[in-house]
Amino acid sequence: MAAWSANSEPSPFLRVTASPADSGSRLDQFLARMSGLSRAQVQRRLAAGLVRVNGGSAPASYRLRAGDDIILTLPPPEPSLLVPEPLPLEILYEDEDIILVNKPPGLVVHPAPGHRGGTLLNALLAHCPDLARVGDLARPGLVHRLDKDTSGVLAAAKTSRAHAHLVRQFHDRQVEKVYVA
Repeated sequence: MAAWSANSEPSPFLRVTASPADSGSRLDQFLARMSGLSRAQVQRRLAAGLVRVNGGSAPASYRLRAGDDIILTLPPPEPSLLVPEPLPLEILYEDEDIILVNKPPGLVVHPAPGHRGGTLLNALLAHCPDLARVGDLARPGLVHRLDKDTSGVLAAAKTSRAHAHLVRQFHDRQVEKVYVA
């Protein structure tokens, strides 16, 4: 498993040491998957010199090797268009890094066309304002989702470090999901 770290400066960065499982992956695809940025955004950052592999530059097509030290400078946080809404949350667990909530059926997880407010993410932002700076700007903190009519436990990361670890765990299928009909 790759090891991640993140800072919380105005332009945060992600740092990863590639694991043997990452060997052979294209740099741009790997960073897009791990950072929440699109592949085009990662490629622009590569072209601008905002990605370092083992201390130097590398092309988007670079194939990772175990032990590669990769640093990606992320874009500065943009003001969120998401509006915090103090909606009720059934919190199952919370610490400084993550929050687990029980999502009821009928509740939309994140804003989308036709559902700009009243979502679980709006409620999470009211409860955890710093969540707006974690992960994907459109769905901050979220590392997975549940369909509107599905109930269940939803995990959200409250820090960049936790977000990177949870994304990796879901990607590597280290999280067991159980569905009950």
